[in-house]
Amino acid sequence: MTAPPEKGTLIRGAWVLTSATPAEIRDGAVRVVGETIDAVGTFDDLRRTYPDDEVTGGPHDIVTAGFVNTHGHFSETLVTGIAEQYTLIEWIEAVINRINPWLTEEMAYVGSMLGAMQMLRSGVTVANDMYVCTPLSGPVTPGVSRALDEVGLRGVLSFGAGDRDGISIEAVMDEHEALREATAASRLSRFRVGVGTVGSQSPEMLDRSVAYAHDCGCGVHIHLQEVREEVTAIRTAYGRSPIAHCRHVGLFESPTIAAHCVWVDRHDREILAEDGVSVAHNPVANAILASGVCPVPDLRSRGIAVGLGVDGPASNDSQNFLEVVKTAILLQRVDTLQATAFSAREALAMATIDGARALGMDDEVGSLEVGKAADVVVFNGDSPAVANIHDPYQKVAYCTGPQEIRDVWVAGERSVRDGRITRVDTAEVVARSRELSRELVSRAGLAAYSVLADPAIPPSEEP
Repeated sequence: MTAPPEKGTLIRGAWVLTSATPAEIRDGAVRVVGETIDAVGTFDDLRRTYPDDEVTGGPHDIVTAGFVNTHGHFSETLVTGIAEQYTLIEWIEAVINRINPWLTEEMAYVGSMLGAMQMLRSGVTVANDMYVCTPLSGPVTPGVSRALDEVGLRGVLSFGAGDRDGISIEAVMDEHEALREATAASRLSRFRVGVGTVGSQSPEMLDRSVAYAHDCGCGVHIHLQEVREEVTAIRTAYGRSPIAHCRHVGLFESPTIAAHCVWVDRHDREILAEDGVSVAHNPVANAILASGVCPVPDLRSRGIAVGLGVDGPASNDSQNFLEVVKTAILLQRVDTLQATAFSAREALAMATIDGARALGMDDEVGSLEVGKAADVVVFNGDSPAVANIHDPYQKVAYCTGPQEIRDVWVAGERSVRDGRITRVDTAEVVARSRELSRELVSRAGLAAYSVLADPAIPPSEEP
């Protein structure tokens, strides 16, 4: 006697955008069993085959694969909306270098939950994060892994390592190891070796980073050629662009995702393509910090995997991934003065399967296919913004925001249900973050930029 099929859940939509083949299914559904996708097809066919399954979603909804955020910094979540008057180098000196020594494991934990909730509510199911801090009193970054497990968000986690600010190389390596151990024990996160920038590491530190990445078999997460000043400084120091220098020292022998890649010449682009380096495009942060426009169409035409990133909460200053999707299209159009420069369909590919490919995770996530992880986003078709779907790709890319997202599934569990975070108390996290944010900006001496700075907590030279 044949056993009945395991009971699952049918996630229904007027349109299922698979990021695979076929690209879209009208009046479709995704069947979830446990943590994985068991079937994808029309709703009528799946309903007939699995009549006892629970049905969620509706006949007017849009269903997509979970979005893959390929670059961010949970280390900035407590200092959003600050110092808008600066370009990148100025902003790093004015804000980031000041807060780095004061970030604690508790700040990493609470700040990461705060940022992760924002990402989830805008459809992100995977976050490639680089936590930038100066760990002077013990490990900080394990708090990120703990937070993502609790809130229900996948993480690819790295420590934005650098030794130019006085921290010892051994302290940097200890932080790498602490995060690596935390992700090994994590339900949802994995580890990458972080390199803040080429310029933030001494030659000895960069050699250690290359060797560590090679020895542990982990990928690398790095910032590359975000602004012209960075390129000029590294050319002056080494006689090569940062990208060429990374190849020279062997960094690209490990799978590498490079954030930004705005100021890249022909030779740089050839290296990225030849060495299989992926790129994380951060259009909102690049615009806010006046960094420039990444040549996304040309990079993609060379076969380079290009994903989208929200970047840091203080350099964006939002963690709204849907805003990034729309801005990615608009930047290319305004840069070229061509309405055909970039399309909604291309942007959604970057948000899903291309982002997964950039992280080497396209066999697990990034599309709605049988056997892949059940990371699914449902857009509410009964909301005013989604009410009339003329083209589902354009509807998602141009018309929606977090308020249109009904449900977000990560590994077969709903981390967002009816627009609400399910696994943690949002109000409690928000309340805890206020106290920590006030402490951080006060100790970092940011009273000139933040009304939260408490004069009763004077800034200090030493943490």
